Amino acid sequence: MSNEPVLQIDELLDDARTRVMVCCGSGGVGKTTTAAAIGLRAAERGRRVVVLTIDPARRLAQSLGLAELDNTPRPVAGVDTAAGGSLDAMMLDMKRTFDEVIEGHAPPEKAAQILENPFYQALSSSFAGTQEYMAMEKLGQLRTQADSGAHPWDLIVVDTPPSRSALDFLDAPQRLGSFLDGRFIRILGAPAKAGGRAYLKMMSAAIGTATSLLNKILGAQVLTDVQTFVAALDTMFGGFRERADATYKLLQAPGTAFLVVAAPERDALREASYFVERLEGDGMPLAGLVLNRVHTGPAEGLSAERALTAAEDLDDAQEHATTAGLLRIHADRMRLSEREKAVASRFGQAHPDVAVVRVPARPQDVHDLEGLRGIGADLAGTGEPAYSR
Repeated sequence: MSNEPVLQIDELLDDARTRVMVCCGSGGVGKTTTAAAIGLRAAERGRRVVVLTIDPARRLAQSLGLAELDNTPRPVAGVDTAAGGSLDAMMLDMKRTFDEVIEGHAPPEKAAQILENPFYQALSSSFAGTQEYMAMEKLGQLRTQADSGAHPWDLIVVDTPPSRSALDFLDAPQRLGSFLDGRFIRILGAPAKAGGRAYLKMMSAAIGTATSLLNKILGAQVLTDVQTFVAALDTMFGGFRERADATYKLLQAPGTAFLVVAAPERDALREASYFVERLEGDGMPLAGLVLNRVHTGPAEGLSAERALTAAEDLDDAQEHATTAGLLRIHADRMRLSEREKAVASRFGQAHPDVAVVRVPARPQDVHDLEGLRGIGADLAGTGEPAYSR
């Protein structure tokens, strides 16, 4: 553990070439808090930052002192701007982002037809992978706005969606792009595009049988809605594929830095390991691992066994009951710390070149800017021990 490379967060934030930071990992490991803390620290070190969260629990809005977050970036008050930085924050509205894609890439009449289509309304709200895909669409929009000068951001921090598998985030853009750009959807759209007699000439008997079967399975109205949707969307098919490809290129670019966030628990680190391997396999720039909520104590040199022995020696003395109780609490904490070190060590052995920063567990949840500053200091290795706060 002592020989592992250390993740230098401040060096990453201060490097003007770092334009996108992506916090990823399994659910419940503190991705949202990490993203917010990084955004705040970067802003107070002079970067012009926008944080994009996909967390529906609205914890980020509360921590940043905002009544609510929506699909529009909003400035965060209370940020120290002495170094010239700024901080905006937003929460992804999946359906609104999909609507923006339609409105931005289709003629007004076509866009209205698509937005009113029942199949589109269901697709944009609940199709598997849509949230992850739209997170990347929004990232692309933010980067375009920054590059064009429409907004002054020079750093975008992304809090990725909570998924059953951390790999869903990387797979979703390609999956949804392939779905909308696929041959099956084009076949469904053929009747609406070709028209009755022409359609009969174009499509084989096998395709006609398949359509009839789909009609029985889906229902005539649903199939009609799908066909009408696809016909209206025809001019945009290539765009979904192109943007999926552009998103991957952006994520692979040197200006992007992935931070894998994990708790010192077996399942979370197993997921983190899968993610590290996937990022490396896809050639995406991994900055390192944020090991969150690590338990430490004020007397690391006092082992659990010695603390318990000392507590037992004091049990017979009534005046030392409080001390004995504290020693037992310390023993429990040290045992937890040892378990965490063991699982973290296994990750380190599997990935010896991955830089790591450890963020101590805190006695309470972070709910304001001051708490986020403390997390940022811990990420940079300049914070005070968590137990002393």
